[in-house]
Amino acid sequence: MTSPARRKKPPNRKWLFLLPALIVSLSVVLVPVIVTTLLAFTDWNGFSLPKWIGLANFTTVMQEARFWAAFRNNCVYTFLFATLPMIFSLLAALMLMVIRRGRTFFQVVYFLPVTIATVILALIWRSMIYSPTTGVVGWLQQLGIPIDNPLVNVETSLLGVLFVDMWSWWGYLTVIYFAALRQVDRSLIEAALVDGASRWQTFWHVLRPSILPTVMFMLLMSIIWSFRVFDWIYVLTEGGPGFSSEVLATLAYKTAFQSFEVGRASAYSLSMSLLGLAAIVIYLRLQARREKA
Repeated sequence: MTSPARRKKPPNRKWLFLLPALIVSLSVVLVPVIVTTLLAFTDWNGFSLPKWIGLANFTTVMQEARFWAAFRNNCVYTFLFATLPMIFSLLAALMLMVIRRGRTFFQVVYFLPVTIATVILALIWRSMIYSPTTGVVGWLQQLGIPIDNPLVNVETSLLGVLFVDMWSWWGYLTVIYFAALRQVDRSLIEAALVDGASRWQTFWHVLRPSILPTVMFMLLMSIIWSFRVFDWIYVLTEGGPGFSSEVLATLAYKTAFQSFEVGRASAYSLSMSLLGLAAIVIYLRLQARREKA
């Protein structure tokens, strides 16, 4: 009779539980990525058979001033979007920790823009706030306040779109940070205050290390979502005036569906995806280094 110690362990088939999600990811994500990557090396108008041209699309893209202008706008957009909302939302979350009454109301108000379709919000801002005839800007102009519609100015169009996007995003971050702050052990905060720590010292030495994983993850998501921004810019400015608010996503869309150069548009999209992938790699490396520390 075989002893219990010598019995063979049943094979570990826990990975089978991941198989449905893996199949969905492969079909929904991986297949379009492969198709886009292959099209980036072709000359295709969306109707005829694709013609393989190798790296010609990338060579053309790298020589285009419009590509580099869109890339620069993407970098400016991403930098501001990944810094300013993070700072203001963290401050707002800390304020919610201090107040006792009205927390639920403020959280609902902060979170509300995320629940409304982006196109609807963009149309509201364009017609009811930025419009010089029917919006708040026009009302302020009638009062004699020298303010212009930022969307029609080459120097401010990108910032005008960015402000609307940040307005709709920072409240969502506030709710996330507030939830993370509430998970911090209250005894640690009380012990720090009893020991004479100031509010700043309590935040830096107690709260900050506890919510750092949440902050880093939301920073990554802010970078990725801001670099692939499309809807806000397309509805508010369509990349104009001129190319002042053009980004890689709108440039790829116009190239594919207006110029019918799907191959070159795929090269734009692939370049944008590679930049997002670089952000993910950096985040994973920082996360791994933090876990080893």
